Amino acid sequence: MAEPHVTLGQPDLGPAPEKLRAPLEEQLSSALRRATESVSNDYNGESVDEIAGRLLSETRSALHPDIADAFQPTPAEMRRVAEVIVSRH
Repeated sequence: MAEPHVTLGQPDLGPAPEKLRAPLEEQLSSALRRATESVSNDYNGESVDEIAGRLLSETRSALHPDIADAFQPTPAEMRRVAEVIVSRH
């Protein structure tokens, strides 16, 4: 499976927030990769929706609470990663 990556989609940021984009994307991507590995290793026949929920929960638990609260991926994004996990088992 290709490693999941988070890309922030705010095109018109000022100079200061723009400098923070890459480190924040890396932090979010790293948390999502860890969650993906953990959920995949613990997969036990759950549905795609259950896996997507676990991915979101585990990703958020690896982040600072302020960042976790602001992390709002679309359900379709999490579902794509969950579908890959389910299809591999």
